[in-house]
Amino acid sequence: MALSLKQIEKISKALGDANRLRILQHITKKGGCGQCSDIQDIIELTQPSISHHIKILLESGLIEQEKEGRHHKYNLNEQLVKEYTTAINHFKPA
Repeated sequence: MALSLKQIEKISKALGDANRLRILQHITKKGGCGQCSDIQDIIELTQPSISHHIKILLESGLIEQEKEGRHHKYNLNEQLVKEYTTAINHFKPA
């Protein structure tokens, strides 16, 4: 499925922040899955700020949330990352 320009824009905006990139990098290093409590350990932000960044990543579709008891686990949406990369590659000159 090809991404729409609106989806590409939303993902690009989500990737446009260093803290969100750190969160994605952390999740990737953890094999595509990260716990919310682990994210607090790698980013020196308040919990509300981290929640804000997580919300933007969720809304863009880059990560997906899974609840385990009282904790949340975040999974990298590898399929969307592949589709985004493919879509961005179409912008380069021939």
